Amino acid sequence: MSSTPVPPPYANNEAQQQAQPGPSEPGAVSGGTRGTGPAPASDGAMAAPPRLPAGFDAPPSARPASAPDAPPPAPQDRPGPAAAGGDDRPAPGRTEDLTPDALLREEKTPPDGGWRRAVFAVTGGLVNPGDSKDELRRKELLDRVRTPVNGGHHRVAVLSLKGGVGKTTTTVGLGSVLAEGRGDRVVAVDANPDRGTLTERLPRELRSDLTVRDLLNDQASLGRYSDVRAYTSQAMSRLEFLASDVDPAVSEAFSDRDYRDVAAVVERFYSVCITDCGTGMLHAAMSAILALADQMVLVSPPSVDGSRSASATLDWLEAHDHGHLAKNAVVVISRTGKRSSIDLDRLESHFADRCRSVVRIPNDDHLEQGSAVDIDRLHPATRRAYLELAAEVAGGFAVPSRNPRLV
Repeated sequence: MSSTPVPPPYANNEAQQQAQPGPSEPGAVSGGTRGTGPAPASDGAMAAPPRLPAGFDAPPSARPASAPDAPPPAPQDRPGPAAAGGDDRPAPGRTEDLTPDALLREEKTPPDGGWRRAVFAVTGGLVNPGDSKDELRRKELLDRVRTPVNGGHHRVAVLSLKGGVGKTTTTVGLGSVLAEGRGDRVVAVDANPDRGTLTERLPRELRSDLTVRDLLNDQASLGRYSDVRAYTSQAMSRLEFLASDVDPAVSEAFSDRDYRDVAAVVERFYSVCITDCGTGMLHAAMSAILALADQMVLVSPPSVDGSRSASATLDWLEAHDHGHLAKNAVVVISRTGKRSSIDLDRLESHFADRCRSVVRIPNDDHLEQGSAVDIDRLHPATRRAYLELAAEVAGGFAVPSRNPRLV
């Protein structure tokens, strides 16, 4: 009896593959391919595939074939982020998951002071009463003080027709709060045609002996901020001062052209310039000051003659093509703490109808001295009033300037 030749192990020639029926042909065996699986057992059952060491995958020939009625899913049908509702968040375990929001615990901000901060400290932060309404208001005003300057430079003119009403003090108080609350440079320029007293609001050891006239004489060599800084004085609040000439005869020569030259230098290195004007409206530099000013602060005392002079100033501005300055002015009613028979509410209402806003500055013993101004020594109510004033003025920083830049 002749025996049938046995093909060599793992033989897989083309003829055998063509002779074997596919899954759709009659006689096909479900779950394997004829001629490639293990030899049948003697009792007719299929022998179990050989076991492989752990960690190794079975060769393709030893894996069970997919059922004919369950073909492998197409790539677009496989589950994934897009198929699960369009969620395109990064997969877990990626670097993008390590965000500050995910990793950092929320820190409890303690109240700024008073019994609220004491309660926060005693309880280790478990009880946080939060800031008072007054403190929340202060922080709101500080946010307004930090308003960015549209165009990079803003000019504020502080004026009054009547002397001795607190115009220079208002300049220093306003400038100090702006310089202390902002991160950019703020300068106060003394444009008084007579002997100005702006730098007298500084301690003597902080004053520079150079004046605006020195700066004008050397303006051709001023190429950097450090060059200009040699001509200014600086208070502890970071407000810088550019003094006028001490000699009244020389100060009278401070002309329209001179102020424009100073303004051109200041514009290059400072974000805010506050000009302390003289008491007259017709002196030589006033035409340039008003022509270049982006807004105005008008100072009025709580008196009949002083308030009438301030209101007359608005009339003059409206009659001389400066109506926009009058309409957008911030009026300061200074020294309101003294006993007076003046109806302050009615006075404030008068100016509120003509201008953008009105701020009352109370009387303060520290300011009554008429010497160096230290805003840390002001009464809390006075300091808050200057903060209110600075916030009102800073409200105009975001408005595009009507005036062309000089450089």
